[in-house]
Amino acid sequence: MDESVSYWLLSIVLVLSMLFVLELVQRKGRLFRALNKFGGPPVRPFIGTLGEIMFMNQAKTFRYARIWAKRYKGSYRFLWYNWFYVLNVVRVREAEPLLSSTKNIDKSRFYGFLHPLLGLGLLNSTGQKWMHRRRILTPTFHFNILNGFHQTFVEECDQLIAALSEDASSGKATKLQPVMSRFTLSTICETSMGVKLSTMAGADEYRQKLYEIGEMLVHRLMRPWLHNNLACILTGYQNALQKLLLPVHFFTTGIINQRRQEFQQTTVDKAEIITEENLYTSTKKRYAMLDSLLLAEQKQQIDGEGIREEVDTFTFEGHDTTASALVFIFFTLAREQQVQERIYEEICEVQNRKSVKDEPFNSQDYADMNFMDRAIKECLRLWPPVPFISRTVSEDIVLSDGNIIPAGVIVNIHIFDLHRDPEQFPDPDVFDADRFLPENVDRRNPYAYVPFSAGPRNCIGQKYAMMELKAVVTHTLRQFRVLPKTRLEEINFVADLVLRSTNPIEVKFVKRTAN
Repeated sequence: MDESVSYWLLSIVLVLSMLFVLELVQRKGRLFRALNKFGGPPVRPFIGTLGEIMFMNQAKTFRYARIWAKRYKGSYRFLWYNWFYVLNVVRVREAEPLLSSTKNIDKSRFYGFLHPLLGLGLLNSTGQKWMHRRRILTPTFHFNILNGFHQTFVEECDQLIAALSEDASSGKATKLQPVMSRFTLSTICETSMGVKLSTMAGADEYRQKLYEIGEMLVHRLMRPWLHNNLACILTGYQNALQKLLLPVHFFTTGIINQRRQEFQQTTVDKAEIITEENLYTSTKKRYAMLDSLLLAEQKQQIDGEGIREEVDTFTFEGHDTTASALVFIFFTLAREQQVQERIYEEICEVQNRKSVKDEPFNSQDYADMNFMDRAIKECLRLWPPVPFISRTVSEDIVLSDGNIIPAGVIVNIHIFDLHRDPEQFPDPDVFDADRFLPENVDRRNPYAYVPFSAGPRNCIGQKYAMMELKAVVTHTLRQFRVLPKTRLEEINFVADLVLRSTNPIEVKFVKRTAN
């Protein structure tokens, strides 16, 4: 036999032998044995369950996540050799000990894919950096400041009503995603950043590029060889991503520069606004979250890069997630006409109690509308804006049945499926606002419903988001009836940064006649 042939045969035998040994070692390892007690796809030699997910596109990824949750009737595992071990959590019995933990708070390596977009801001950071940023930003969501934001919501709702009226007067159906996305980007810019969207260039391109970036991130996630940064460079992935990021960061940098200039010109002492409660609403100029960051910069508690990280994070999270929520709220209200009418009656009841006709609603009015609150929560249960979060387990989690989620494992919490846990939500696909009656909430595990996550890493802006959602629903339903256009079976859900469909979700807004 030719010497070169013998050499290559020997090399192949050695490689296969090494893989065989590695296979045996991994199957006997602690992580493998612990996770293999959960259901999941067959574990193939050498590649584990990797073959189940490779090359999937966004739509197939979303669809199969739902299929696997039903097939295995509970949380299930993926074992990806030489990369990582993953437990996909779809039941509260595994979600609760993770979300409630004060130690297992590290985001998984998947969030590293978001670093080029968002940096290491509040969403992606951990440890002391996360705690420090949380301390800086928490006062910006004080209830007095949130009440001040309400006037902005009202003003922006007037603009939204004007846009919807154009479609209503022509009898056209409204594509919800672009309309709601423009609205929420405008509100987050004015409330949290202190700038008017009309003064900023590149807003439409910013929103469009976010969709394309989300598609690229899922593409990378489903192709393990792209998890390596060097491979991203060699394949051209990184260069393509950087081109998409340029207009995104141009937009947010413009926000920072404009507000910094205004901040430096003002004569108001920002330190007092943060520390003296009576000054939260006493300034002539509305307070913005970005002011806290600029003040912290003056005190050398954060640098310019840190400000950009948080502005990138809050501009994205504060508009895209809320826009997704509004899309599916109006989609659901169009399908549930009786629910819509009951909310409208509640709105009229509160309005009729006011001494001045057409007096604007306030935060207390929203608190009095109990059914609307329950209906919105049920919409968020069915259609959570962030359907997926991921953590790395840093300390073993011992479950009630004695099974262990060992340190080193990645846990993906599929909120979309968690909210459909039949043990917590009977007939989970049926809309039922009464699930959120106080007596029903008290009987349910508090970690069964987590549209804003839960525990130490819950969403810092959830009260802001709920106030915005209630303001939009109230002002819109006062003016319009919402009729269905897109059917549920027509929606092509995709795995993305937020819950999204590739095809437009449409409803018809019909002007209400005066009472």
